[in-house]
Amino acid sequence: MRLAWDLRVLGLEVSVELPRGAEPYVVVRRAAGSLRVAAAKRDRGWVFSWGRGREQQAPALDAEVPHRIRQVAR
Repeated sequence: MRLAWDLRVLGLEVSVELPRGAEPYVVVRRAAGSLRVAAAKRDRGWVFSWGRGREQQAPALDAEVPHRIRQVAR
């Protein structure tokens, strides 16, 4: 929820999806289609991912994550 709120404060249109039987995720609306941001437990803690590859992952507690996602969403 904190990530969704931070993205909203940055001016993005977001929603939180709570699918039955699956992990929740944040959806960022954009002209090129929705961007899905999920949280996952890794060896070193929780990370957010919004695509494939290391460039689209960051520690969940990193204060720069909302800004990085905003750059991708533009």
